Amino acid sequence: MSSENEKQRADHEKASYVVESVSDDDLPSYEDAAVTTGAPTEKISPLGYHVDWLSVIFLNVSKMIGTGVFTTPGAILVGVGSVGLSLIFWVIGYAFAGASLAVFLEYASYFPHRSGAEVAYLEKAYPRPRFLMPTVFATQSVLLSFSSSNAIVLARYVLVAGGLEATAWRVRGLAVGVFTGIVIICIISTKWSLRLSNAIGVVKVTVLIFIAVTGFVVLGGHTRVEDPHANFRNAFEGTTSNGNGLATALVKVNFAYAGYENAFNVLNEVRNPIKTMKRYAPLSLTVVFILYFFANIAYFAAIPKESIRTSKELTASLFFTAVFGNSKSVTALSALVAVSSFGNLLAVIIGSSRVIRECGRQGVLPYPRFWASVRPFNTPLGPYLLKWILTVIVIIGPPAGDAFNFIVDLQSYPANVFSFLMTVGLWFVRKRRASIGAPKSEFRAWNVVLLFAIAVNIYLLVLPWVPPEGGIYAGDVSFFYATYCIVGLGFLAVSAFVYLLVIILLPRWGNYTIRQLLERLPDGAQANRLVKVPNSELAEWDATHDEHGDVIVKSETKQ
Repeated sequence: MSSENEKQRADHEKASYVVESVSDDDLPSYEDAAVTTGAPTEKISPLGYHVDWLSVIFLNVSKMIGTGVFTTPGAILVGVGSVGLSLIFWVIGYAFAGASLAVFLEYASYFPHRSGAEVAYLEKAYPRPRFLMPTVFATQSVLLSFSSSNAIVLARYVLVAGGLEATAWRVRGLAVGVFTGIVIICIISTKWSLRLSNAIGVVKVTVLIFIAVTGFVVLGGHTRVEDPHANFRNAFEGTTSNGNGLATALVKVNFAYAGYENAFNVLNEVRNPIKTMKRYAPLSLTVVFILYFFANIAYFAAIPKESIRTSKELTASLFFTAVFGNSKSVTALSALVAVSSFGNLLAVIIGSSRVIRECGRQGVLPYPRFWASVRPFNTPLGPYLLKWILTVIVIIGPPAGDAFNFIVDLQSYPANVFSFLMTVGLWFVRKRRASIGAPKSEFRAWNVVLLFAIAVNIYLLVLPWVPPEGGIYAGDVSFFYATYCIVGLGFLAVSAFVYLLVIILLPRWGNYTIRQLLERLPDGAQANRLVKVPNSELAEWDATHDEHGDVIVKSETKQ
């Protein structure tokens, strides 16, 4: 009886689609009725519409310009071996980010009223098996939803600016305190957290412009740096051919560009979302690329190559010291880098809170009403609290030393898996839209761009397994070089096991079927709740609920 009901339901879903729109000036969102899993579309955002074009720019800019350009040049140089290839990798990173941005833009043009970016797009690309992709992505997102690395770098720069010794527990305590303050700001007001993000974004752009201009002054021979052209002679000397080093360097570059997609996480809070994203998301990425490239030239002009290689997370501080000496300007500029890190955390928390909220609204996390609710401050309180708890645990728990590089790499590997799946899945979405007769969208990425994005993702997934030149313990951590790959795949395996247990095995053993029930909260939010329907009652359930879990009443209107 259960399999027969499932077949009838599937046949009905294949033959229909749902058209949803918010206003006359927005393109409709064509929702294929076969895509019945995932969070419901909130036609009016319960979080409001505080994200304007300026916030779109600085949500992306503030997430990209955080700690990467100030902390990763040394690790990238170690990976590639030469100054010349290091600069080329920043260009490659920009090209890959641009290709990936095109993927996000096309998905957004199809689903303009969904926040959460990847969590929403993956559920649309892979509706079968039911609940698989939402479960795997939600489990991974919850387990890895911490921002400890950026908080630690912020604390280190604050201590440098204050002239204090950066002991392990001093760094951890300060990181926890600052992160707590940022979370409180985000909880209290979305409007003011965005305004603060915009203001700090202006500061961090100014800092990078200052570094770039100072680099040109250094190259002109007008500073205390004795030989500013030394690193540019034989710029490709020392270039490595080791796959692991090159892959690790590209991971670091991608980490520095991570954030070009941040505004897509709040897409449903943007008026005229597609027009706004098409104009300002590429602009934000291009501005950041230009600033990154010239900042790196400034570093190589002022700091000896070997010093950069061993700089770890304080490359920018070495630059300030080399150019200005141990003066008050060094302290001031270190403080500005700390402010930049603060803005990065602010932008990250705003965006990732929406990702967690969308995971909760899908119904695959326990207590979906808790995740979806925007009370009492009209902000996603539940996701903010989860992010705070996990970040504090990761700041305090891991030992000092290799933890920073390991955490960055660990978060990157599953992200590359999902990036690959999302790019491939775009062709599936196109095929389904064509089958239901959906009109042409406002944006469509070139196939060659998608193929390039897929190629880079495969590179990032395969090459980290190639051993480094010095052996299995010669990576950017002191233990086994591919540990982060193994742990990252382990997180995905745990996610798949959760799906197998909760969605497949337990219902089979308990003689029930998982269905989703649409819930409407008093604050205007909507969420799906997964319910256990006994197989003996499944026919009645399917007759009284539509494919999205909403109750059908006799008048054919929805409650």
